[in-house]
Amino acid sequence: MDARFLGMAELVDTPSAAVVVDVMRAFTVAAWAFAQGAEKIVLAESLDEALSIKARHPGWVALKDGPPMTGFDTVNSPGLLRSLNLDGRTVVQKTTAGTVGALAVKDAPLVLCAGFVVAEATARLLRTHGCGSVTFVVTGEDGRAEEDLACAHYIAHRAAGRETDAAAFLRRAGESRAAAELSTGVRQGTHPDDVALCLELDRFPFAMVAAPEDSLMVLRPCAVPSLTDEVR
Repeated sequence: MDARFLGMAELVDTPSAAVVVDVMRAFTVAAWAFAQGAEKIVLAESLDEALSIKARHPGWVALKDGPPMTGFDTVNSPGLLRSLNLDGRTVVQKTTAGTVGALAVKDAPLVLCAGFVVAEATARLLRTHGCGSVTFVVTGEDGRAEEDLACAHYIAHRAAGRETDAAAFLRRAGESRAAAELSTGVRQGTHPDDVALCLELDRFPFAMVAAPEDSLMVLRPCAVPSLTDEVR
């Protein structure tokens, strides 16, 4: 598998397959939302668009980065989201990097959103699709976020079928600037467990696929073949 690791500013063409990585915290939060029962997640381009969507659908749950804000139901924190019952609900998500990255490759035939919590499922889905070329969109810090790079490298190794010790990749992520900022309270709208939750490898058995639906970019969970099924 030919893997490219690009920041959003480096995207000059539409990839055939894209994996958008935001470990801390957009796509860890998205995975938790699905685990809490959410049906789908609408990825908003801006805070104003998120609020406009919420106004049209008052029953939907809107979340954003940073501190609480009028019009939004919660913030982009897995530690806070895990206490919510989202059974059958639609979530509207706007974050600084993750949602922006997914929208940047919205025309790609296959768009996956990922963090460590869905790493193996994401790799298996890439193998199932037989992707010969994959662009990993590293969303944090203009493509230099160590936690996103570590996760992207790990998924690429696993997608290529390589036996890979995850410990070094998780350590890189745990020593990242984002982890430090979350741990020390530099970033607002956080929970003390956020970093640990973002570093839980393969917590969830599904991948997350984003695709256009009625002019919106919508993220949904996707079941993937088991290892036994792949061997068959």
